[in-house]
Amino acid sequence: EKHLMNLGMPYAQFSVVFNQMNDYHQFGNTSISFLFSANKGSSLLEISKVASGGELSRLMLAMKYIAAKTIKLDALVFDEIDTGVSGKIASLMANMMQEISKSTQIISISHLPQIASKADEHFKVLKSVVNNETISDIVILNQNERITEIAKLLSGHKVTSAAFENARVLLSQ
Repeated sequence: EKHLMNLGMPYAQFSVVFNQMNDYHQFGNTSISFLFSANKGSSLLEISKVASGGELSRLMLAMKYIAAKTIKLDALVFDEIDTGVSGKIASLMANMMQEISKSTQIISISHLPQIASKADEHFKVLKSVVNNETISDIVILNQNERITEIAKLLSGHKVTSAAFENARVLLSQ
């Protein structure tokens, strides 16, 4: 809950409930429920019934943060763990991911400039069609290419000089 507070959910509550059943199933005689509430005054209910996409993203990051700090993990892969968030919350998530990266290798797939700007290394995935087959390639970006890619993430159809300046600012933070 403390970590969820740090991710912009000051009233979040999380609970794990173990229910012992009379009958046994393939996993024993206990069922486990994960209960969650993001809002003050709301009851704890099954995560699947109450959590939005952004809340699920933050909850997952908080759990992975705890796991990375508790057990020795060589690497963590975040595949769009920032789904459903933007702006300030994306920055808070980026800071938490950067904290994890001090002790655990992080590989993050993201389309958010706040997340991409915190990376030590920035890769771009390129896809092309050759002989009716899709080919993927990955390239490491230098500083100028990073600025361009982050500016593209910040922009709409046309990349503006303001987007380039904002990209430089994000990379310097």
